[in-house]
Amino acid sequence: MTSSLQPGTPRGPHVRGDLPGPRSAELLARQEQRESSARTYPRHLPIALADGAGSFVRDVDGNVFIDFLAGAGVLSLGHSHPELVRVVARQLDVLSHGLDFPTPAKDEFTEAQLSMLAPELRERTKVHFCGPTGANAVEAAVKLCKIATGRGDIVSFQGAFHGSTHAAMALSGLNSPKEPVRNGMPGVHFFPYSYCSRCPVGLTPDSCATNCATYLEHALTDSNGGIPLPAAVIIELVQGEGGTIPARTDFVRRVRDLTRALGIPLIADEVQTGCGRTGTWFAFEQYGIEPDVIVASKALSGIGLPVALILYDEALDVWSPGAHIGTFRGNQLAFAAGVEAIRIMRRDDVLGNVRRRGEQLAGRLAGLTADPWVRDVRGRGLMWGVELADPDDGRPATGIASAVQAHALRHGLIVERGGRDDAVVRLLPPLNVTPDVVDTACSILVDAVSACSPRAPARHAGSAPPEPAPDARPGGRGATR
Repeated sequence: MTSSLQPGTPRGPHVRGDLPGPRSAELLARQEQRESSARTYPRHLPIALADGAGSFVRDVDGNVFIDFLAGAGVLSLGHSHPELVRVVARQLDVLSHGLDFPTPAKDEFTEAQLSMLAPELRERTKVHFCGPTGANAVEAAVKLCKIATGRGDIVSFQGAFHGSTHAAMALSGLNSPKEPVRNGMPGVHFFPYSYCSRCPVGLTPDSCATNCATYLEHALTDSNGGIPLPAAVIIELVQGEGGTIPARTDFVRRVRDLTRALGIPLIADEVQTGCGRTGTWFAFEQYGIEPDVIVASKALSGIGLPVALILYDEALDVWSPGAHIGTFRGNQLAFAAGVEAIRIMRRDDVLGNVRRRGEQLAGRLAGLTADPWVRDVRGRGLMWGVELADPDDGRPATGIASAVQAHALRHGLIVERGGRDDAVVRLLPPLNVTPDVVDTACSILVDAVSACSPRAPARHAGSAPPEPAPDARPGGRGATR
């Protein structure tokens, strides 16, 4: 596979001195003074970025980090991929903004996106361009299904994250952001997700006939179940902000069979899992299902230029003109970059690299489970999480996860946290990351867990897990849509 690293790009991390460095500290202080309190990432990753190339970023103090956050997953081909940069520069001279008028760039982008679907699905799929965020695309998907079905309720799953706008937030499991916002969208019903390591009824996979799907089936088919037939069921095939939790295949297939039998549109939220993140273009392909609506955003341009869309069955095409609009839904720069990104991914077998590097990560991180404070290591493709929890009572070890993240940063690796109480260390590297960079990153992460984990002997001798950092409150992570 061709490396995307530019000439002179570092091949490894380099951090000197304390973090933040003096120039980063100055910019962070200015940000604190002038920006809103809603900012998130700099609170637990205290650096100010100067530039980036490939899988690396450099802060304004000259420290170099492996970036396994990659713009919260938007930079599928890494920072400043030279071929994408050239395409964007050319398009900038031609046309940058086109509302929803047809343009050559938009037509090519639409064709490229449809070409990534299986032929039988492609033939009956319509494309709707939304405002340029995943949350806006989620809002569009829900509106479409409500209009098409004439129904109003929505089924979502515990642990889900679908965005921070009004309806998308109502569909998300995390309670803390919703509590201060009164009169949230009504009619949302949450059901258990197949999070087997934290089964809500205490079952294990060998003693469970996918009871979370059975529970949903009974609730929707029981005449006395209390839930009207919903307008849609929305699901992440791998819960991202919820803690990098891949759904079990039998669970997903039963949900798909149930929704099809009851005439309920199934929305697959592929904002984070789409565009190759899990090793196929969309994660649902690995489950052998076809959703009625696909939500995509984050990595569609490959370079971080914003664009979002929904792909949906033409039978749902009930929009009236202007039913869901957005001034910036005609981002020609993102369209041009997205076409080039797909060309590069095909040429360089990037999906194959995702699968190979996913296997590499699985092998390197498997040994972490020997630590009693590591509850689980899980993922698909290049979307991985290390869950930390007290081995005695299973409580999320937020403080340890925060300490691991900080230790990794000091040694040149940027990772994010998520899951219950932010106790899952999450990895979202660029999809064209090289084997040597993965190996270096894994070494840093393994060392960080070893350094920060209060292993059983030390704990019995009277040590305690670190106290949560100030940013480790519920809802404190930097989820972006």
